[in-house]
Order: sequence, then structure tokens, then C-alpha cells
Amino acid sequence: MLTQKDVDDVSYRIIGAAIEVHKNVGPGFIESVYEKCFLKELELRGLSYRRQPILTYNYKGIDVNVRLRADLIVEDLVVVELKAVDILLPLFEAKLLTYMRLAKCPKGIILNFSCTNIFREGQKTFVNELYSALP
Repeated sequence: MLTQKDVDDVSYRIIGAAIEVHKNVGPGFIESVYEKCFLKELELRGLSYRRQPILTYNYKGIDVNVRLRADLIVEDLVVVELKAVDILLPLFEAKLLTYMRLAKCPKGIILNFSCTNIFREGQKTFVNELYSALP
């Protein structure tokens, strides 16, 4: 049975992977560089992921042929959005929450590699009602 602790353990490992990438690469690169390094770090840590999975949207039960792509879904539990920007916009948070809902994932993390300290200022974690329902 999946628990909040299981989800938290996965997110802890994801953030650890991001810290390792940031420590080795540093700020100043474009998002695609961080993405490739981050994917390699997830693999080294034994975490499975789906890269840019297509998420569909249904309006009133009808597929409206909209295809959205999250950056990553790790262990089918955590949606991860990767950024390399000066400022995290509220739009990024709204998109992440939407992706979490569509992918039926209890947790989501925005990782912004354009910062000094990724642990303090370069990551934001979100949970939804699926997380709250877990034991």
C-alpha cells in the first residue's frame, strides 16, 4: 500500500539528484543541459521516469484533443518541471498543479537550476488531494 512516506522518499531522492546536478554543473546553462544531467542522475539513483509524457484533457468527459507535456513523471508519483529561469512565475505553479491532476500524481516539484542554492531557493514542492488521502 502506497503511503505519504513512500511519496516523500521519492521526492527526497529527486531533490537530492537535483542538488547533485547543481553542485556539479552550477548555474548558467540552458534547461536542456540540466535536463540531460538530471535524467542521468535519476538513472544513477535507480529512479524510473517518463520524459515528456503526453497528458490528455477531457472537457465534461469529452476528449477535446489537447495534448499537454509534463517534463517528467518520476516513479509514476511525482511530476517534475525543470526550469533555468531568473524568476519562477505563478504560471509555472499553475501548470504543475494541472499536470499533477491530469497525471493523477500526489506530488509535484518545480526545480529551477538558475539559482545559487537549489535546496533553499531552486525548488518548490506541491501536494494535492491524492497526497492528503494517503496513509
